[in-house]
Amino acid sequence: MGEKLLRVGTTYIPVTNVELSSNWYVKKLGAELSYIDQDKAILNLANQSFFLVKANEKQSSNFFDISGNERFSLTFEVNGIKALEEIHRDFKEKEIRICEIENRGHSGRNFVFYDLDGNKFDVWSELSPIFKEKYLITQ
Repeated sequence: MGEKLLRVGTTYIPVTNVELSSNWYVKKLGAELSYIDQDKAILNLANQSFFLVKANEKQSSNFFDISGNERFSLTFEVNGIKALEEIHRDFKEKEIRICEIENRGHSGRNFVFYDLDGNKFDVWSELSPIFKEKYLITQ
């Protein structure tokens, strides 16, 4: 069987204030705003579209695993530990809520950050080999 699903095109993120959240994603993460109305914003970030969708308070994309730990549903990749450390420093300077860089027992390092609504995201220092090859990234 050949590969049928080619990529993740869109991720939907619940937010309480579409305008405030879209401004946060643009200013703090460097997203590009391509559409906004009262119920949603469409952002381009990390080679993907993100829809910020107006939701009730206390909604998030987070979930709890079997042990009761709150988990993120999305991991961003950067190209190497140096890039991870740089973006961690940048997020700290931009006063984004972040956790420390950690070793989770697999290759690379990670850290977690949160948006205004408490949506939890992961950043990993290991860029996918397929992505590297496709975009001719050599480091």
